[in-house]
Formats: sequence, C-alpha cells, structure tokens
Amino acid sequence: MYELEEKGYFYFLMVIPVMTLLFLYVQYWKRKKQKEFGDIALIQKLSPEKSVFKPILKLVVVLLGLTCLIIGLVNPKIGTKMETVKREGIDVIFAIDVSKSMLAEDVAPNRLEKGKQLVSQIINNLGNDRIGIIAYSGNAFPVLPITTDYSVAKMFLQGMNPSIISSQGTSIDQAITLASTFVDKKDKTNKLLIIITDGEDHSNEAVDAAEEAKKLGIKIITVGVGSEKGGPIPIKKNGVVESFKRDQNNEVVITKRDAEVLKNIAKATGGGYVDGNSTKAVLDYVKHAMDNIQKTEFSSTQMADYKSQFQWFLGFGFFLLFVDVFLLEKKTKWLEKLNLFNEKNKPNYHFKKE
Repeated sequence: MYELEEKGYFYFLMVIPVMTLLFLYVQYWKRKKQKEFGDIALIQKLSPEKSVFKPILKLVVVLLGLTCLIIGLVNPKIGTKMETVKREGIDVIFAIDVSKSMLAEDVAPNRLEKGKQLVSQIINNLGNDRIGIIAYSGNAFPVLPITTDYSVAKMFLQGMNPSIISSQGTSIDQAITLASTFVDKKDKTNKLLIIITDGEDHSNEAVDAAEEAKKLGIKIITVGVGSEKGGPIPIKKNGVVESFKRDQNNEVVITKRDAEVLKNIAKATGGGYVDGNSTKAVLDYVKHAMDNIQKTEFSSTQMADYKSQFQWFLGFGFFLLFVDVFLLEKKTKWLEKLNLFNEKNKPNYHFKKE
C-alpha cells in the first residue's frame, strides 16, 4: 500500500523533456559551428581528449538527480507499519433538517447552510469521538453511519440539500427514531444526538420519540436556526430568486423558528436547547455538554501508518547532482579502452612537411 502526499509536484517533471530538447539543440548548434570552422574529423583529431559519451552521461545523471528530487517533494508513503489504536470518546449523531423551510434566508446564507456550517465547526472541535449523520424532512435516512473519518463526514455534509429526500414536511420524531437504531445495545459508548432544525414539526410525536431515546441512553441537544419573525421560502433557478413558495390561498408562506418545540424535545432526555444563530454559543454549549458526558473506550482498531520515503529520493538526488560536478567532458581511460564509439578505427591524418 502506498500514497503520494503532494502530487502537484509531478508537474515539475516537465523540465526533463525541456532540458533534453535543449541539450539536443546545443549539440546540433555545436556540430553546425564546427562544420563552419573546418573539417569535423580534423577538429576531433585536434582535441583527442574530448569525449562524445561524457556529455550524454552528465545529462543522464542530472536528469536522474532532478527526477529523484521531484519525487522526494511528492513524498511517497508506504504503509508497511501496522499499529493498534485505542480511542476514547462518545458517539455524536447529527440529525439535520433538510426540509424546504430550511431554505429560508432569515439567517445568512440560509438556514440549511448555517446548520451545515455549525455541524462542520462542531466536528472541527471533536477529539476522538465517533460521528454519524442523519438527514430528515418528512422521512429520515442515514447519510453516514458511525465513523471516525471526519473528512468523509464533511464531504457528505456538503452534499445535503432538500432534494435528497422526496417526502417533504418536517418530522423530527423520524430523525430521533432513526438515531435510536444507531445504538448497539452491546456497545456501552455514550450517545449524543444533535438536532439541527428550525423547529417546524409537522408531527406531534417528537417528544414521545425523545423519551424512548432516553431509555437507550441518548441525550439530545436541539439547535434552532432561523428567526422567530420568520421569512419566506425562495424558489430559485440558477441561483436567482424567481418567486417565493405560496400556500393554497396563493399567500406567500412565512416560516418561523419554533424554539418551544425544540426545548421540550431536549428536556425529555435531560439535554438542552441552544440558539443556532450564534456559532460561538453553539460551540461553547456543545463543548460544555460533551465535557460532562463520560468517555468510553472504543474497541481497538488496526490502522496502517504510512511512513514517508522522501528522504531516500532527496538523498539520492543530491548525490547524483554532487557526482555530476566531478564528471568532466574529457575521455576516461577505461572507457577509451572499451572503444564504445569505434574511435580507434578512425583514419589518422598526417601532415607533410614542405
């Protein structure tokens, strides 16, 4: 197993063909000038120590050295080391309301995006805790099962929008019930359910669902986004507002945050409610709540630890460039004996004395 940490440095390999073409051009230019100066064979006779092979060898050494340095910058890693990692924390499940009312822009940029920003910030402040994500509106479904991979969680988080659930409406009880299925009775890890919503619950069973969740050891924190004054739900096309959602009487629908419902849900599990319009307030409240929840050790996990190999490539690259400094373009005695370029069979030129 291997991985390349900085693949962008591979673009520097473009210098290799450029240097090769430049070398070939210089050799062509030298050959052309030698022909203008005089007979090539005679010029070679006048400089018997000049090697044809050495310039090519120097080029190869320099190019290999540069290639090694570039690969070193890429930092290839090989997963040869295995170690056992033990984690201690709690399971945090995020239930995010993706109903159309969450598109209201009474908070910037809108309720849903604000909620996603809050979840992302909470994840940034987590330690060794496991996380899961649920999306809900009229129904609920698991977006991400319990995991410790925060980067994957953020990737799934960014893709959440009202279109991922066909059934519209807001049924918080569906989210709580689904969160309860994340609980393994054999797993003694404490659970915290954080519900991000505007509180518009179209069912009346959320508190009952919260009481059932409490029996499974789940504590609920509700985070209300939006304003109590409320706002319309925009209908956009290509990012431009074309109109607003209307009811059966053709009146513009005004959606308002219902904090009272959210407070009752949280109270049923011994949790709490926090105003989601203030990021700092949410982060401080969640941190305080998590500090008061007992951490539990997770089962041990085998993880591959990728070890950096850049030092070998950098070392060999600098060595080749160092060797190039001592490579002269004159012939080497042992190479001359090999007669690689058949130079011994070239005709000798004798000058007659007049």
